[in-house]
Amino acid sequence: MKIQIVFPSWPKLDKQTEFHLPPHGVVVFAAEIPKDIDLSFVDENVEPIVFDTDCDLVCISTLLTCQLPRAFAIADHYRELGKPVMFGGIATMLHSEEVSRHADSVFLGEVEGRFDKVIADFKRGELKKVYDYMNNFPDTASIGTARREILNRDLYNYRGVQMLDLVHASRGCKFNCFPCCNGFLGGRVFRPRPVEQTIKEMEAIENNRLFIVDNSLAHDKAWLKELFTAMKPLKKKWVSHPLLDDDEVIKLAAEAGCWYVYQAIFDTSDVIRDRIKRLHDHGIGVEGTILLGTDDHDEDYIKRLVDFLMELKLDLAEFTILTPFPKSPIRKKFQKQGRILSNNWIDYTCGKAVFQPKQLSCEKLEELYNYAWDTFYADGGYQLKMGELFMKVIKREAADGTYGRYATGKRTRRRKVKA
Repeated sequence: MKIQIVFPSWPKLDKQTEFHLPPHGVVVFAAEIPKDIDLSFVDENVEPIVFDTDCDLVCISTLLTCQLPRAFAIADHYRELGKPVMFGGIATMLHSEEVSRHADSVFLGEVEGRFDKVIADFKRGELKKVYDYMNNFPDTASIGTARREILNRDLYNYRGVQMLDLVHASRGCKFNCFPCCNGFLGGRVFRPRPVEQTIKEMEAIENNRLFIVDNSLAHDKAWLKELFTAMKPLKKKWVSHPLLDDDEVIKLAAEAGCWYVYQAIFDTSDVIRDRIKRLHDHGIGVEGTILLGTDDHDEDYIKRLVDFLMELKLDLAEFTILTPFPKSPIRKKFQKQGRILSNNWIDYTCGKAVFQPKQLSCEKLEELYNYAWDTFYADGGYQLKMGELFMKVIKREAADGTYGRYATGKRTRRRKVKA
């Protein structure tokens, strides 16, 4: 049996530097595909798709809402060729009814321990229209090492630098942030993987630089201390979403190789100022993630917020326009208020106003979005600031003897995987 996995392309934002991280959901899913199956993978973001007319089943992995238009076009073409198509991934879970119109089968939920049944059904000619495992979460101890060998590593370089490898140490999130869908996708209970299992996977990754993609590293202090203590001997350098704002945890994270974190900046308070300072004091860089267009934002507020960011001396900043994704708390609110202006998913890139802001016109919000990017990066641009951040990690790697450990260079192409 032969399966082709496809990761569709999506429109990139003009204001952001285009680079491509290796997809994470795909390699986690691939780990559950039986090893006797002939498997190929194409990431349309880094290489043109070649429609495999010899495959038996096409699996389309969707991460983002704005991927869906292209995913549907790919699926429709494959089905015209007589190939059955299955969808899975985050955007599939958020848009399951619409996705089902372009699919022979839809997989909803987390995959561990479930895909053998799908294969058995397919081989009997009894593939189900929907495999629904939403809110039926597998034991996190069943999460194996992702199957990264399906990736063509040569395609995930930026200016000769190998991009970060993605890994996760937990699932679920107890926070219910208003723009976020994580409560719907992974549940509102924090579900950590066993630390020893996470460390085993990190050890197996040749790349010295990692992105820990957990929704948040701010749930459980005792678990974080155990995780960071166990990570320290690996000498990996890593990026993550927000850390628990605790001096002991931040110190351990820095010792464990934390390179920089994504930190939401939602106001101009001393709480934010002090949090950024604590991270910087421990040698951890900060990329601020700034959401524009909330109900308390007018033109003056956004301009003052940008001024505040300049004062903080952030290493990087990423500005996005509030986007009411399906299943998020903010979408429910906006739907009740009649403020959703568009369901054209290609526009759900976080760079366009698809709802009616409370204190601004859509045009003014988009103008201020561009103002924020242009003002923050007026002294040299994203590439320069990212280069400065890379120099910091290179110095740390040189100091502990890990510089060059799979950080640059070419890899042998590995496109098809078979046991």
